[in-house]
This record gives sequence, C-alpha cells and structure tokens, in this order.
Amino acid sequence: MKNKDSRRQFLRNTSLAALSLGILPSIAKTTEPLKPNSSILCNESTEDAYGQGPFYTANAPFIQNDMLANSNEVGTRLILSGQVFNLACSEVIPNTEIDIWHANDAGGYDNSGYNLRGKATSNSQGFYVFETIKPGLYINGSTYRPSHFHFKITPPNFPTLITQLYFAGDPHISTDAAASLTSGTFDASNRIIPLTANANGVMEGTWDIVINGDGIPLGANNIHLDKGIIYSVSPNPFSDRVAIKYGVFQKTKVSVFVYNIEGKIVAQLEKKKLSPQKYEVIWEPDSNLPNGHYFITLKINDLQVHYMNVIRQ
Repeated sequence: MKNKDSRRQFLRNTSLAALSLGILPSIAKTTEPLKPNSSILCNESTEDAYGQGPFYTANAPFIQNDMLANSNEVGTRLILSGQVFNLACSEVIPNTEIDIWHANDAGGYDNSGYNLRGKATSNSQGFYVFETIKPGLYINGSTYRPSHFHFKITPPNFPTLITQLYFAGDPHISTDAAASLTSGTFDASNRIIPLTANANGVMEGTWDIVINGDGIPLGANNIHLDKGIIYSVSPNPFSDRVAIKYGVFQKTKVSVFVYNIEGKIVAQLEKKKLSPQKYEVIWEPDSNLPNGHYFITLKINDLQVHYMNVIRQ
C-alpha cells in the first residue's frame, strides 16, 4: 500500500495526471507481467496470417547508417525502433537479424533489386533502429491492404519469425484478413502501433519484439513502470543539448544512461538515490560524438524499466 500511496502522491505533486490517464492505469488494472521497458503486456510477437507473402527477396543487404530508404525516396519519413526480448521479457537478445521489406509510397515493391529491402541487427543491448518511409497502399482483391512492414526475425540459433507490422488509425485494418485478427495464433493486436511526429515532422514508432531466444538477463521479469518512467526527451531531434524528464515513484537507486547504436554506453547522466518526484537531467554530448540514433535508458536498482530513442543531428 505504501508504494501505491507514493505513486499517487507523485502524480499529484508533479502534475502528471494526464500521463496517469494513459499509461499508468494499464499497470493498475492487471496482475500479468509487464515488459521491463514498456507499458504493454509481455505478449509473444505473433506470426502474421499472410506470412511471408509474394514479395520477399532473399539476401537483402545490411542497412547502412540506419537508413533503409535513401534520402530522396518519395514518401512520409518514418523511424522505427525497439528492443528484442525473450519470451519472458527478462532478457534482451543481441545479434538478432531483422530482415525488412515493404512497398514504396505508391504501393509497389521493388522485385528486381533491393530498394526498401534490408537487414538490421539488434545491438548488444537488444536495440534496433532504422529510418525509411511509410509504406503506401495497394489493392488486395477488392480492398486495400493497410500500410505495413514485412519482417523475418531470426535470433541466434533459434527459429525465424515471419510477420507484419501495422499502424494505428489505418482505416483499412478492419477490412484486412490478417491485420483485423484479434485472437489466436495470428492475433495482430500487438502488431498495430501508434506513430507520432517528432520535431522535424518525421513519424516515429516503437515496436518491441518478443521472441524465443537466449539473451542477456535484465533481472526479474516482473519489473513495472510504476517504479519510474521517462516521459519527455526534448528537443528531439537535437544538436547540442537535450533535456530528459523522468519520474520516480518510490525511494530507490536511479541511474540514467545513454547508449549508442552499437549498444555501448556513451554517457552516464545520473546515478543516485532519489525520492518519489519528477526530475530533469541535461545531456550535452561531446562535440566529437557522431550524429545519429541514441537510446536514453532509465534504470531502477540497476534494472532497466524504460527507454526512449533520441536523434542527434
């Protein structure tokens, strides 16, 4: 009861009531395990009912500089990032091969080359990220397929998962035979993600992959976001200075780290014992640190409970 009271007091004292209406009730309403870094239930990533589909091309090249789509590709820019977890969400899985392919802005696939086709690899902390465009629509029978990414996901020494990812608010999800499934083996519910625009107008989404594999332990598998959360990284993208605002819901040891795309720590921004309250820490990276994607992580008692992707440009 003490922890619950501390959390309520935190929300009152720090004007996070709006946040509590969104993320935190999902914690209060369920006793099932949550991911260490997420507010959703730890559900295994499912196969898509359409499987691989007819447009796969083998031996796609590995993505360079996190760019699946080149800079002059027509369409709405989109950045997707996440972490790869084992089935218990207690370990992150490094070196997972993530093979991606999707349609261009007009709904067409490159079936003679490798445009909008490529492979990413999760880093030593299980993170992955790539930038591309939002896929266009194409007719499937009498209806349009919703905008989607195709994935073949292969953890080291474990079977491959073939699936598809969809985007919240797409009007064609309800009429699509695969995306509309909400139960069973091909349940797509946790493969429909929201997109938000960053400061540059680029759409961003997060998809954490939960798959059978061996990884690096994060600790206990019942870590909840009611211990702490990052609720703002601004500006994003940034150049010289970024402010990270986070909250702590109980008196505990807190640390904030910055990882690069290879999974190496490039900055430790905080490491101290804190009381329930909201806090802000500033990251001013060295001028010789390259531009690109970084991951801000919040750890409670050395266990990661939340992260956010930030872009330096």
